Amino acid sequence: MNRKHFIRNTALGLTGMLYTPEWLIKNNIVLGQGNKRYRLNTTWSQADVARYPVNDCHEMVQDSKGRILLLTNETKNNVIIYDKNGKLLNTWGTEYPGAHGLTLFNENGTDVLFICDNKRHQVIKTSIDGKVLLTLDYPKETGAYSKAEEYIPTETAIAPNGDIYVVDGYGKDFVIQYDHKGRYIRHFGGRGSEPKHLLNAHGICIDHRNKKPELIVTSRRENAFKRYSMDGVYINTIAMPGAWVCRPVIKGDHLYAAVLQSNSKQDQRSGFVTILNKRNQVISNLAGAAPRYTEGKLQELYQSDPVFQYPHDVCIDDEENLYVAQWNSGKVYPYKLEPVV
Repeated sequence: MNRKHFIRNTALGLTGMLYTPEWLIKNNIVLGQGNKRYRLNTTWSQADVARYPVNDCHEMVQDSKGRILLLTNETKNNVIIYDKNGKLLNTWGTEYPGAHGLTLFNENGTDVLFICDNKRHQVIKTSIDGKVLLTLDYPKETGAYSKAEEYIPTETAIAPNGDIYVVDGYGKDFVIQYDHKGRYIRHFGGRGSEPKHLLNAHGICIDHRNKKPELIVTSRRENAFKRYSMDGVYINTIAMPGAWVCRPVIKGDHLYAAVLQSNSKQDQRSGFVTILNKRNQVISNLAGAAPRYTEGKLQELYQSDPVFQYPHDVCIDDEENLYVAQWNSGKVYPYKLEPVV
């Protein structure tokens, strides 16, 4: 998204620091439809804002120890580590001013992280406690880039063999594939008028829900996800009409995604969270209107309740709880959503 569109919201972001509406805190709010309904907890984080501030809360993951890791572009503490109850356990990182994408990968039994920094124009692989293990600079090997500033990576996905897929979501919209040592293999996607092309390739994941793994890539300004083979061959498009979807997150048989905003209410804090089943059909929208299909075609999605402002990522833990990180939303800590049985 063009962030210049949001300049007028800056004043609210400054004056509304950590502001959560009172009605969200006091009411017992349940969001979603069908068997994917959740109770909202806006005060999950127990971090002291004076010592551990956040700016944009961009992405979250759960590590093998069950801890919840939050990535923020606040350089006093780029990574904030919680337990599932919201207790702060640790923080690290002061060198990632454009911290945007956070991917966790279990490498031979050891957790490692991949951070996309869109101000440094780099992808940085680190240990779980922040030690730098590998840095990927702009992909000049592609022949598509003449300088680092043209490359603004937003997300990574890591294949079981260690191959690294990077989406240049704020740059030229290519997907760049490397091997586990960071050696260039290929690139695909990019901008254009064909279905295989992308527009705001904001997120990527590897989908193992079917017999053959494949890539799902966000094309956010097209309100869609696009499916590719692991070697970059376009398969088809999952239309998400009206939804500015962020990265796809697979957990079990479901795909979860934060929706930054509703297309019908751009720049108006109109985000929600969407959930798709194994057939990539929308089955629940948290703070969004119930999904409707007419003759097999998904109708426009939109925010129904002003619970979220600009949700940017969703993390699903080992107990099926959801955590929602928000961008440009008054510097609020993430919300937690617990399943309603």
